[in-house]
Amino acid sequence: MSPVRTAPSGRLGAYHVPVLLAEVEALLAGAATVLDCTLGGGGHSAALLARGARVTAVDRDARAITTARERLEAEERAGRFRALLGNYADLGRAGVGAAERFDGILLDLGVSSHQFDDPRRGFTFREGAPLDMRMGGDADQDAADLLNSIEEVDLSALLRGYADEPRAARLAREIVRRRATRPFVTADDLVGAIRAVLGPRSGPPDFARVFQAVRIAVNDELSGLQRALPALREHLTPGGVLVVISYHSGEDRLVKQAFRAWSVACTCPPRQVICTCRGVPLGETLTRRGVVASEVEVADNVRARSARLRAWKRAGLA
Repeated sequence: MSPVRTAPSGRLGAYHVPVLLAEVEALLAGAATVLDCTLGGGGHSAALLARGARVTAVDRDARAITTARERLEAEERAGRFRALLGNYADLGRAGVGAAERFDGILLDLGVSSHQFDDPRRGFTFREGAPLDMRMGGDADQDAADLLNSIEEVDLSALLRGYADEPRAARLAREIVRRRATRPFVTADDLVGAIRAVLGPRSGPPDFARVFQAVRIAVNDELSGLQRALPALREHLTPGGVLVVISYHSGEDRLVKQAFRAWSVACTCPPRQVICTCRGVPLGETLTRRGVVASEVEVADNVRARSARLRAWKRAGLA
């Protein structure tokens, strides 16, 4: 769920305009039915409904579902919008039928501004904020539980892999040392450990990287995305388009690799003489390079600077 900026006026009124909205609208312009896998504040769904699409939306956050249903009450009553509580990585459990197909599917990954701006949700390093970071009730543990229980070697790997932290081993050791005398409870505890290892000159960019890494682990975001991508592909109609907006290099890498594999005719090992795979591409990648937010958009909303959009179209007639 993307960072957002306030709409000055127009069809979205006083609500928020999601990152890369114009690009999403252009890619899904011909979609009569859309699956919005990350409802968030409802900005994308509202815009797609305004363009005439029927939208099924999914979100792990019960508050997001309630808010969106209130906002889009008229469309829901008209049968053009439905909101389902659940994880896009398990659409069946959320209530999306195995046989349902959509002309467009959208994944806007990350944390919504509604979650990020609420200090009680614990997604930020604001003083006194709880170490929570759960996107929904399906998370097995919150950030405090994770930091207080994870093995040092696993924590080091988490910080290295998700935060690209060069001093991951030292930071993991410091966290384990500190929690032995007092458990981690608030953002201050984690910030203190980061400063102890990275030094007094460490600041918000360092905190943001580490907090993001913990959030990804708490919500099982990367493995969930990896499981979801092929399943989402199968929910597309022939000619349907899958759009993914990511905010982390690991997410973007998974999406890029999946789209590349689906867009080639042969996936057999290079030295294999006889082709034994499907032999035809499943579709085509629509974005040769990831699409990023414009300078104007980033200036309006600094959180948009890390957004990267990729799109893929399933083979067949639209």
